[in-house]
Amino acid sequence: MSMQIGSMLPVHNTNLFQTGRASFQCQTSPLNPLTRTVLPTSSSSSSSFLKQKTSSTELTKLHIANLDKLLQKPITPNQLDPQPLPNDSSNGSVENKGKGVLEGLNLARLWPEMKAAEEMSPRHLNRLQRLLSKTGEYSPRNHLGSKWREYHGSNDWKGLLDPLDENLRREVVKYGEYIQAAYHSFHSNPAMSAEEPPMPRHVALPDRTYKVTKSLYATSSIGLPKWVDDVAPDLGWMTQRSSWIGYVAVCDDKREIQRMGRRDIIISLRGTATCLEWAENMRAQLVQIPGDNNDDNDNNNNNNNNNIGQNHGQAKAECGFLSLYKTRGAHVPSLAESVVEEVRRLMDLYKGETLSITVTGHSLGAALALLVADEISTCAPDVPQVAVFSFGGPRVGNKAFANRINAKNVKVLRIVNSQDVITRVPGMFVSEELGQKLRNSKVAGVFDMLDKNMPLAYSHVGAELRVDTRMSPFLKPNADVACCHDLEAYLHLVDGFCASNCPFRANAKRSLVRLLQDQGSNVKKLYTNKAASFKKRNTNKAALRVNTDREALPMSMSTCLPSPS
Repeated sequence: MSMQIGSMLPVHNTNLFQTGRASFQCQTSPLNPLTRTVLPTSSSSSSSFLKQKTSSTELTKLHIANLDKLLQKPITPNQLDPQPLPNDSSNGSVENKGKGVLEGLNLARLWPEMKAAEEMSPRHLNRLQRLLSKTGEYSPRNHLGSKWREYHGSNDWKGLLDPLDENLRREVVKYGEYIQAAYHSFHSNPAMSAEEPPMPRHVALPDRTYKVTKSLYATSSIGLPKWVDDVAPDLGWMTQRSSWIGYVAVCDDKREIQRMGRRDIIISLRGTATCLEWAENMRAQLVQIPGDNNDDNDNNNNNNNNNIGQNHGQAKAECGFLSLYKTRGAHVPSLAESVVEEVRRLMDLYKGETLSITVTGHSLGAALALLVADEISTCAPDVPQVAVFSFGGPRVGNKAFANRINAKNVKVLRIVNSQDVITRVPGMFVSEELGQKLRNSKVAGVFDMLDKNMPLAYSHVGAELRVDTRMSPFLKPNADVACCHDLEAYLHLVDGFCASNCPFRANAKRSLVRLLQDQGSNVKKLYTNKAASFKKRNTNKAALRVNTDREALPMSMSTCLPSPS
């Protein structure tokens, strides 16, 4: 043992270690005040003992002083050698030295650097590269079984929103992806002939567990002058009165039906796309819902509607939304007629099975989803449970309309971004939370009077799942209006939302590729730069792979190679 230690010490210190070995035998610490040592009686031994104790105390002080200096100042070669103690006796206190050691750590200064290092750590970059990959990784689809009614809003999603339940998160993201399928299908072929009925349209759904059963069309009751088509002949679809707005799909996969606990019918509606749809959005006055107080339709259903309307006042909705919902086209029925007809057909087709109806939409589609749910909830006897999942939806009707929806037992979950201005219009430009506080204050009577007399006395309906752009570590906190209303940004925020008092979840699984494509200017520069480097690296690998394959293939096959992209 002595030979091993001696080999690690400098040559001139070896003799000191050898001589000190004998005295290094279970000595009590001189710094412990509880240790009581009886001094020897002889004068000679007493003086030697005092010298030994004094040298040990000085050595301890010297170690503490050097450690304190080492922590407080940058390490230099001169500081590696012991320095003599100052003459000030106060600096020799053990308490002062301990305090100096803790203050020298300066944790407040080290924390931001540690956080920045974590942002650029290999683990963080590997996770970012996974999120930037095009391979979809979804949250687990757990078996809902008998709890499906709870996730479909039977209890208004109480206890599931804050913190957000994992199963509900997956269901919300799923319905949002079905809206994205509606957007993609429309933009792939937006034009529609005004001379003949539309051809059947293919819709690429997010998965194969649902099949499309009917296309839906919305028609505007207003038109633009003919000179608009002459000025911009290539944008005829922007000025067409009737446009493809969404679809009806039904789950026909046995495993998915078993997982969900029922057969689900989805009505998916896209947002505003054409000029006339924008024009209808601007018609913000409240009007009475057509057919609310007449008996022209089925007696039983209409009597139900009349009773509900009379019990809760006159239900009104925005003029433009009602126009798109009720107006018939030249070769297509109105959206209201198409939805009611298809729902009745599917109810007859799957009679005896457990069914649910889910209406989902974004922006304008969210507004139309409320009108659809309001009508189909009483379109036939024994209508299945109806739920609405809306993303970035504006206000649709007055307080009486909201009461009418609640009375029909239609469940509504509004996914709202706090930075999205669309969710605060039309009507008073305040959030629903602030409006509710004002209604509960001393000025509640003023609000009741405004609700009855003002043409813009709008009110939201249903439960709310509130997310915030500023919670995302990838989006800029000052993202523009378009990003805050973008559907992919909504799904990104929902996928990372844990609770209102928690940060963005670290194990979020949704890919960032589409978010970078649609809202690249609103993504933080750190991630756009990393995305560019990842893309360049993958492009180089793909190009190298293609070149290698081209050399290995015959010349006749060279023109059949796939694109590197």
